[in-house]
Amino acid sequence: MKAGVSLYSFHGYKNSDLLGTKGCIEKAKELGFSGLDFIEFGNFSSRAEYISYASDIGSFCKDIGMEAVCFCVGADFINNSAKEETDRVKFLAEVAANLGCIYMRHDATRGPKNGDRSDESFENVLPALAEAYAEVTRYAKELGVKTCIENHGFFVQEAKRVKSIIDAVGDDNFGALIDIGNFMCADKEPTEEMKILTPHVFHAHAKDFHFRDGTLGAPEKGYFKTLAGNYLCGAILGQGCVDVEKCTNILKESGYDGYITLEFEGMEDPLLAIEMGKNDLSKYI
Repeated sequence: MKAGVSLYSFHGYKNSDLLGTKGCIEKAKELGFSGLDFIEFGNFSSRAEYISYASDIGSFCKDIGMEAVCFCVGADFINNSAKEETDRVKFLAEVAANLGCIYMRHDATRGPKNGDRSDESFENVLPALAEAYAEVTRYAKELGVKTCIENHGFFVQEAKRVKSIIDAVGDDNFGALIDIGNFMCADKEPTEEMKILTPHVFHAHAKDFHFRDGTLGAPEKGYFKTLAGNYLCGAILGQGCVDVEKCTNILKESGYDGYITLEFEGMEDPLLAIEMGKNDLSKYI
């Protein structure tokens, strides 16, 4: 496996008055990463402008010897117009291709507006989600981009729901992005959840969290609530409660040999956190 980092991890350093996007890419290389994940960029006046910007960033990565791995974008096929959202995400596959990314991860939905996250609610929307993912991945395949779904966004956080969508789509261009930390948002044990998805894994994220029992009350700041009412705060990789080493070994044992990309969500300075996290990630790899 190889160590990558998401530009998401750099937080405010992506702003032009600090390192900026290209400066963060250079810093990632300096810290020893060989691959990058991207998130959606800022506002553009047109799709053509967005494509031009993506091409420029993709060329910059090639010039300095960094591999563009995955473009991670939001989506909600239930609460937004299905056609408009599908068309928008298909365009973002074009952005991914111009970045030079191998993969694009996009979300499914944040869940029904009534807040019903039950299994019955999920089963009701599964056909619509599968149809949207299938249309996007067929289009992305023509561009040379594989698409994937992450255990992300609370409504589709559990491994069994991610697997249900992958099975329903049934396309070899569509698989899973396993985020080893995100299972905790649904109060699931990461190492057990991972085993459900490793047969479908395309890409992986390494993330760590601090945990606080919900019965102790809400922390002052920096934490968010899990589905079961506990609290999580992003941690420097290796300093939280996720067994990152065991999770990495599960990926290895499954035969996965791609990138495992560091994501940092904590309150510490991102540059320090990324450097420290990289040291632990390299050790586990």
